[in-house]
Amino acid sequence: MDTNANTTTKTSANPAATGRRSLLGGAAALGLASAAFGSTAHAAGAPSRSRTKTGRFQGKSVLITGATSGIGRAAAMAFAAEGAHVGFCGRRAALGRQVEREIRDAGGEATYIQADVRIAAQVQSFVDRVASRYGGIDVAFNNAGIGGGKLPHEMSVEEWDDIQATNARGVFLAIKYEIPHMLRAQRGVIICTSSSAAEQARPNGAAYTASKRAVQGMVKSAALAYGPKGIRLNALLPGTTDTPFVRPPGIPDAEWAMYKQAWGPLNVDGLERMADAEEIARAVLGLASDDFPYMTGASVTVDGGSTTGRKMIQPSGT
Repeated sequence: MDTNANTTTKTSANPAATGRRSLLGGAAALGLASAAFGSTAHAAGAPSRSRTKTGRFQGKSVLITGATSGIGRAAAMAFAAEGAHVGFCGRRAALGRQVEREIRDAGGEATYIQADVRIAAQVQSFVDRVASRYGGIDVAFNNAGIGGGKLPHEMSVEEWDDIQATNARGVFLAIKYEIPHMLRAQRGVIICTSSSAAEQARPNGAAYTASKRAVQGMVKSAALAYGPKGIRLNALLPGTTDTPFVRPPGIPDAEWAMYKQAWGPLNVDGLERMADAEEIARAVLGLASDDFPYMTGASVTVDGGSTTGRKMIQPSGT
């Protein structure tokens, strides 16, 4: 399931009503066309797309769940640009093939495998196929997830279960099937996408926050279990990120840019803007690299300072 057009492998039929997309559903109320905030979007520096013959991950095998769009897609592109062999999954085959083609056309190596992280057999098959194709798994980025924006008494049991099955159980299944490959190699790095919402809950985010807290708990326990075996695990907590996961459909680019300009100062105390998917991908690559050999069991918040301050007039996820 794709987390994160979402970085998820699952997309709601009504994106504006669920997940992080619903969290921005009040765009009109905030004044999309407000000239007071200007019309120019933040021009954050994106990582280079040029392919290199050498890189931090040259020849390494990287597995990613939920990489057909959003943060997962950005991470797949970034790992490939650094020389990695990238195997990734997601439910949306057309988008998966497109990402695979873009990476290969740019000179990288990637393989898309359709899989639903809620289904154990599909997760196991995906992990084993990536390990077989690329000679093991050096890095895993367990990123797939979905959102849900309803008050507890208004949420159906099925909706609650789906969020937990995707965001928490899906991470458990990925870890379950990745670890044996890493134990055989006696090394490996696993990064799991939690959310800033795990630290800054919202009234309509009980299911989502619970699932992302569960990810943190799994990472802490697994880090203790597998650290002596040479395997590091950390949780990444992104803040609100400019992806289709949060952008309501049908908004023209110019109006969305104006909305972001208005949203940032009102919601993010520190940097006063949304993140770009490429910025979150940089954090993923950093955590997966040899630059943090002593970090494990950590929850790393990359949210522009939103959980540090007191703003956030609108709820937000990754």
